[in-house]
Amino acid sequence: MKRKILVVDDEWNMRNLIKIYLSKENFQVEEAVDGKEAIQMAQQTSYELMVLDIMMPDIDGWEVCKTVRKTSLIPILMLTARNDVKDRVQGLNLGADDYLIKPFAAEELVARVNALLRRQNVKKEEATETLMYFGDLSIDSESREVKVKDIPVELTPKEFDILYLAASQPKRVFTREVLLDKIWDSDEFRDLRAIDTHVKNIREKLRKVGLSFNPIRTVWGIGYKFNTQEDQT
Repeated sequence: MKRKILVVDDEWNMRNLIKIYLSKENFQVEEAVDGKEAIQMAQQTSYELMVLDIMMPDIDGWEVCKTVRKTSLIPILMLTARNDVKDRVQGLNLGADDYLIKPFAAEELVARVNALLRRQNVKKEEATETLMYFGDLSIDSESREVKVKDIPVELTPKEFDILYLAASQPKRVFTREVLLDKIWDSDEFRDLRAIDTHVKNIREKLRKVGLSFNPIRTVWGIGYKFNTQEDQT
């Protein structure tokens, strides 16, 4: 699957040039023509990296970076036509990961993009084994935290147990009886219909904070199965 990159620049020539460079390296490039569109796209779609121009009308790159950082840790490579230390410091303080000064060579753009992606992969590998990622969804079994685009989602203990169990074995279809046996204690009130209610609540809570895919799929006549983002593409 191609890694998806969002390129944000109000100049068509620059967007097209970057798209040509990155497409040759087998990246899937999507474009935003201004800051407002960039924020909307970043909130609706999961990208591996953002290439972000600073000088844009209405909403500039600094404001886009600041807004995106409230909900996402996506690597941000900022573009600037000015070799000004103050500009770079401001961007880094707002959450930018790297800078590239215009005009630039294709080789340097690709090298910086690859370096940021490698750094991001190392961060994920260094995360504890208790943490699972599925696109914008993260599940931490140790802290029992669930997040969508770094936004915490409040699940009940039983809701968390169902989601974590399904996610830890994404190829397995769980019957309602198995879910009851694994999650409910023997002396607790046990009702198969409770599974359906909890699954409905999980879906609704994750949808409300912007998860772009349904995490638990109904397997008719059997039960439920974890539904990764890739399963739906």
